Amino acid sequence: MRTGARGGHAPWFPALGSRQRREPAHRRPQRPGAGRPAGLTRAAPSRAPVPIKSDIPQPGTTALELRQIQYFICLFEEGTVTGAARRVNVVQPALSAQIVKLEEELGQKLFIRSARGMEPTEAGRRMYQLYLPILRDLSQAREQMTLRGGEVGGEVVVGMISSLAESVLSEALTDFARAYPKVNVTVTNGPLLDWVAAGKIDAAIVDKPRRPFSLSVEPIIDEELLLVGPDDDTVPASLPLSAAAALPLLFTPREHNLREILEDYARQENLVFKPVFEIYSMTALLNLAEDAGFYAILPRSVVRRRARRSPLRVRTIEAPAMTRQIICVTHPRRPLTSASALFLDVLRTHIRGLPDGAPRAGDTDR
Repeated sequence: MRTGARGGHAPWFPALGSRQRREPAHRRPQRPGAGRPAGLTRAAPSRAPVPIKSDIPQPGTTALELRQIQYFICLFEEGTVTGAARRVNVVQPALSAQIVKLEEELGQKLFIRSARGMEPTEAGRRMYQLYLPILRDLSQAREQMTLRGGEVGGEVVVGMISSLAESVLSEALTDFARAYPKVNVTVTNGPLLDWVAAGKIDAAIVDKPRRPFSLSVEPIIDEELLLVGPDDDTVPASLPLSAAAALPLLFTPREHNLREILEDYARQENLVFKPVFEIYSMTALLNLAEDAGFYAILPRSVVRRRARRSPLRVRTIEAPAMTRQIICVTHPRRPLTSASALFLDVLRTHIRGLPDGAPRAGDTDR
């Protein structure tokens, strides 16, 4: 999801030409007698002058150009020369030639052509991880330099779990775009912790995972998990997890973080869940619960959106009370831009302002 026009996938930076090689001072031709008073001569040196060390690239080597790195990043992300060339608006042979030149300068193969397109090698994956954050930082710096004093602009890329995005993102983006119209915002979903660690996104709003990770964490809220299902009077308004586990339950798959949270609670209670179906989408879980009379354990924000306009009934789970912790994750060594920090402030405000207005336990909202 984006706000603000970006004009497609134009290259991030103009290509930089290679610097002209400058000969060391002792090798430059000089006019006879230059630098000496008239009438004076200098004896020939008894030994050859000591060469001056220089960090200027020697013949046959060239500093990497931003253009080459841009093309590499696009090819890595698109997976095909056709897609990458279209994205940076160049012809395919020109892009391919720059990639070949880059591989020659690095002395390593970055891609292997396969039936699926251009597959990155291990060296290619390592280069992507190293250079992507650098390009993003340069892009941010360039955009900031075009702004007048006091203006906020640039690009913000934030990851957010879909269950929360559906509850707060629309209002948050509207408020932010109104206050900071020169900021381009992208909100995405995927392996968010990995993307923050790699510098692919600025930050992520996620459930706190059970597995350890080495990123900076800021807690936002603890959100209650509720049991939602058919309007059946035989199921009490509040029940222990052991009783809920005996119901025909719908779960997300094991790779979903909500499933990890629920399984962790089950282990603490020495319980084993036996779900009827496993579906990744929480919206699909609610649809099936409503249509087929199954139950699901879901976050309050997800239940709140749905239960007020459906025959589903909401119940609380006690012994233990169940919650998920919503956190903001950032990279410990990559400071946020002012635009990213401001957008995260808006998101936190909207998340913390989520009403507790899920239907009361035992109520039926039609």
